Amino acid sequence: MAKLITLFKLLPKKHQLLLSLLTLAIFVIIFIPTDNAVASKQTPESGVAVRYDVPLAFRTPDAPSAQNVADSGEPQESEKAAEAITDSIVEQTSDALETQVDKQADGMAELEHFEVKRGDTLAALFQRASLSAREVYDITQLPLAKKHLIKIMPGEEITIGKSADGGLKLLQYRIDAISTLIINHDNKGYREEVQTKDVENRQQFVSAEIHSNFWNAGVDAGLNPAQIMQLATIFGWDVDFALDIRNGDSFSLIYEQEFADGEFLRNGNILAAEFINQGERYTAVRYTDGNYYSADGRSMRKAFLRSPVDFKYVSSNFNPRRLHPVTGLVRPHRGVDYVAAIGTPIKSAGAGKVIKASYNQYNGNYVFIRHNATYTTKYLHLNKRKVKEGEYVKQGQIIGTLGKTGRVTGAHLHYEFIVNGVHRNPRTVDLPKAEPIAKQERSAFDALSKSLMAALNHQKQVRIAMQK
Repeated sequence: MAKLITLFKLLPKKHQLLLSLLTLAIFVIIFIPTDNAVASKQTPESGVAVRYDVPLAFRTPDAPSAQNVADSGEPQESEKAAEAITDSIVEQTSDALETQVDKQADGMAELEHFEVKRGDTLAALFQRASLSAREVYDITQLPLAKKHLIKIMPGEEITIGKSADGGLKLLQYRIDAISTLIINHDNKGYREEVQTKDVENRQQFVSAEIHSNFWNAGVDAGLNPAQIMQLATIFGWDVDFALDIRNGDSFSLIYEQEFADGEFLRNGNILAAEFINQGERYTAVRYTDGNYYSADGRSMRKAFLRSPVDFKYVSSNFNPRRLHPVTGLVRPHRGVDYVAAIGTPIKSAGAGKVIKASYNQYNGNYVFIRHNATYTTKYLHLNKRKVKEGEYVKQGQIIGTLGKTGRVTGAHLHYEFIVNGVHRNPRTVDLPKAEPIAKQERSAFDALSKSLMAALNHQKQVRIAMQK
């Protein structure tokens, strides 16, 4: 009882009042019964008392008489009930009481939440929290705090708990959806850690048919811009997404979604995909090396991109007898003109060495790349060059931006594809075959490919059945 009284005194006055009222209500219910208790004794008519043995499970105890209670010296049932309820109250509130005692013993005040405002630094936020400059300095000397708190952004929140004397006791900062920086301070000094939630990966299926254009079909299917671009990149070696797409083409894919504690975090990688273009079926499976292969194990990454720029349309195709738009003379057009906004990035169609990067009055800014003894590509009328002569470039590396320099009538990229010294149509030339997956990885890849493609086909069948 002494412990209970001590714990009771440590509660805030508001909690003491509520607990007192609750206890009073319980005792009123116990000691003021709603119906009068009646004690009775039944005697058989024969006058002879007969004893019946009844199984314990079926016995119903009679209410004890006052005399019996007095004779036995045992406490009344109501007193036992009162004690049981009191014990229950103590048990239910003990955790809260002990927490309150621990907080007061540690000197922890209530936690406060501070939103980072525009222009805030950690020093400014600590000043609003009535913390000292010394505490700002101490925090910034901690490795994890220095890494994460130096770049706090508007809208973020920092939770602060202070000791009884107003000093920093606890700091919590949510780094991202799964990571939280926690700093504790006691008489032993500062301790910091990053607590990380467990991330769960789930698979999501999407399928769509193209009616207007590929981008709109992706948006209607629920894909975000990054996913649409990733899908186009995966199949970009086989499909020209500006010129080859037709009404009725379709695509299906399975991609990852990340969750933490049931909360959606972000979309992950595309795991498997299928693209139907003009009746031709293309497949892609993501392997553990991060690369994509067709379902039968051929690399999706060809030696050359089909087009080196994300363009709006083709203004002039490959034509050996084209009428030149400026001179009016019949001159062969040995490449393809891709129209896009000035400044659009131009990518190297393949890996190779820059053999020319210069300017003249006809080509404007231009870049020539030799990929090997067989293949060379040329990029003309650039707004700016991003590479220098003699430099080695990777496939997809930005080598310049689209412009209208040189003898041109408008902004475009003139792109040429040369095979063994002969100009070929970049849009129709047969590109080098893709390399297959390594032999030592073949069995593992085949098992993964069969599993993912089976799941993709099953989901497609379910979707078709639901649409009927």
